[in-house]
Amino acid sequence: MSSRTRLTLCALAATLLTAGSLLPLVHPATWFPQAVVLVAIQAGVGTGARRVPLARSLTLGAQVLVSLLLLTLLFVGEHALFGVLPGPAAIQDFADLYEQGATDIGHFAMPAPLTDGIRLMLLTGVLVIGLLVDMLAVTFRTAAAAGLPLLALYSVAAGLSQGGADWLWFLLAGAGYLLLLLAEGRDRLSQWGRVFGGAPKGRSNAGLTSGAGAVAPVRTGRRLGALALGVALLVPAGLPALEGGLLGGTGPGDGDGLGGGTISAVNPLVSLQSSLNVPEDKEVLRYRTDSGRTTEQYLRIVALDEFDGQSWKTSEREITAVPDRLPNPPGLGPGTPTREVRTSVSAAGWYAQTYLPMPYPATQVDVKGKWRFEPVGRTLVGDRGQSTRGAQYTVRSLQVQPTAQQLAGAPRPPAELLAEYTQVPESLPESVERTALEVTKGARTDYQRAVRLQDWFAESGGFTYTTRGSSGSGTAAIARFLKDKQGFCVHFSFSMAAMARTLRIPARVAVGFTAGSQRADGSWSVGLRDAHAWPELYFEGVGWTRFEPTPSRGSTPAYTRPDLPSAQPSDPAAEVPGRTDAPAPAPSRADQCPDQLRRLGECGGATAGVAADRGEDGPSPLSVVLVVLAVLVVAGLPLLPMLWRSRVRARRLASADPLEAWRELGDAAWDVGIEPDEALSPRGAARRIVRLGGLDVVAAESVHRVAGAVERALYAPAPAPGGGAPGGGTATLARPATTAGADLAADVSAAAAALLVGVGGRTRLRARLAPRSGVRVLWVAQVRWGAVRAGLRARLPERVRSLTGR
Repeated sequence: MSSRTRLTLCALAATLLTAGSLLPLVHPATWFPQAVVLVAIQAGVGTGARRVPLARSLTLGAQVLVSLLLLTLLFVGEHALFGVLPGPAAIQDFADLYEQGATDIGHFAMPAPLTDGIRLMLLTGVLVIGLLVDMLAVTFRTAAAAGLPLLALYSVAAGLSQGGADWLWFLLAGAGYLLLLLAEGRDRLSQWGRVFGGAPKGRSNAGLTSGAGAVAPVRTGRRLGALALGVALLVPAGLPALEGGLLGGTGPGDGDGLGGGTISAVNPLVSLQSSLNVPEDKEVLRYRTDSGRTTEQYLRIVALDEFDGQSWKTSEREITAVPDRLPNPPGLGPGTPTREVRTSVSAAGWYAQTYLPMPYPATQVDVKGKWRFEPVGRTLVGDRGQSTRGAQYTVRSLQVQPTAQQLAGAPRPPAELLAEYTQVPESLPESVERTALEVTKGARTDYQRAVRLQDWFAESGGFTYTTRGSSGSGTAAIARFLKDKQGFCVHFSFSMAAMARTLRIPARVAVGFTAGSQRADGSWSVGLRDAHAWPELYFEGVGWTRFEPTPSRGSTPAYTRPDLPSAQPSDPAAEVPGRTDAPAPAPSRADQCPDQLRRLGECGGATAGVAADRGEDGPSPLSVVLVVLAVLVVAGLPLLPMLWRSRVRARRLASADPLEAWRELGDAAWDVGIEPDEALSPRGAARRIVRLGGLDVVAAESVHRVAGAVERALYAPAPAPGGGAPGGGTATLARPATTAGADLAADVSAAAAALLVGVGGRTRLRARLAPRSGVRVLWVAQVRWGAVRAGLRARLPERVRSLTGR
């Protein structure tokens, strides 16, 4: 098996091992065998084209063409010419399928069903990555750069995966990449012919053959690769406080799990819209309760109390050990009627949520595992990788039963709480506050204003509930929702909370599940379609109080149904536009979603919640592709000098021209810090390279042989014996082939390798990644740009005369 074929097989294996990380995202996995066949055919076309041989651009074009024909045959063959040649109708079918795939990705939870659109996007993505890996590793012989597309593919899978086997996919992907690097390293060593070990001058290295010398470096490379892969797997497990990265952290808390630590400002939501649109309402939780008002018992996951203009999210809070008895809920006074109820919950084995779904406000939780308590939001959060997967727990909670009169007569909240929970971003359009004032005009209490907002959204405002619209949660999305009046619980809850804050009513957004449906055995079943978001408003003496503005979802609280009682105004300033008692800006907090939550499905997967919006709308698949391409371009820019240098080196060594070989040797010396001196003769330049490079006898002989070939090419009166100048005469500048092209290339390669051995590691790394001779690219570009400008100046007057008719 040739070295190039071996490299091709390793590139194919690396692509497929990395593509395996996409398997948990889609069910069933019947697309993967198709991907294996398609990528194998693509790689086979590249192997055949390189054996012809074809130019690199033609090799790449042949692979792209065959990939397109294969996709046409699989997906739109009925509308293609001869079943494989795409015409206008087939191209339109492709566009429709890609659009369907993008829609399916936005609607379905993970693992998504394997629709035709999703299958086309998966196969296309794997083919593109396979093409890039094959091009970089085999066609251009830069296996290190092939890690970039592999990293992009694994990053997509790691960001969307919910499972706990991510380490396995990382291991397979890393092993594939190391296999590719080792194959290229062995290939390069075999081409050198011998390994230069820096022998002292005067001693020959003739005893080191290629077969014996290549063994130790390759064995060392395997050991280093295995060590690096092991460290990448074990370090995150040994340091649970480290979050983020492709493997993610193991938990949001710090410390030993017994107390202290913080929970970062995260958005632990997932695509609520896709949960509501799943074709099968998969059961998430099952519970039993002794509550007499089960339909009003929501299972709350987390409260979002910070609105930065882009999305609602949780603030950074201190977390502690879970106490035997949770502290009293904030704001709940002794005069409010309450009843303690008991709820036993069982979570599905596939449901991996970092936050524990519980009725609010919980007073006691009996759950096994590593859980921590966040007192402000009254949530339990998993520590060190703890999740709800298969959890069984019991919660005692208070069923708060305030009256309308009590809420209407509630005093003003504390100033500190009022300042924190009435903040709105400066980007919030004025139309939001103006609409809030119009809807609540004439209301004299915060309670009256809250009920009027709820009723306006749920009944009188003309709003329509639909899960097919955009799921944006930013300020512009709120203004658009108030104008279009179409959306689902995300829009209703976020908009009501924002409008309440403009009226100086403390508000936040809760995320969780509605009560679900009762089964024949008396238990209650909660499915994905029961995922919900609702606003919570604060009333002193009652605490955080649920409202339900979303029509046809959940249950309207009993305390909002009676006629509004009259009472003294609790916030006169709320009715005065242009008030100046706005709170001071809150300190900035981190707004990145840790990869731990992302892997557990809490930033874009299949569990309950809402996708964080990074603008007016959620990111489209096209924008995701463009971002990935931009990352690849930016990450690949530093590698351009290396790619250019490899291409120039291969072209020069394949030319069999002594002058080209001499230029390559000069650039190799330049890359390690020996600047060229054009004033020297080839023989003098060779002596200078040997002296400054500290070359041994064998390498020095290689340099002098190349210099001698250049002198004969430039100054010999005639070509080699048996040859002659055209026409039977002699030519002063004839280039006799006294040294075969292969021997010249071997001498240049040997000298270049010896130059690298004689310098330090930093210089060697720079010579490979950022070669000094790369400045020739700028010189060539300047010359060509000057020629273009001169040509334009020469043609422009004539073109202008032809246009004006003169």
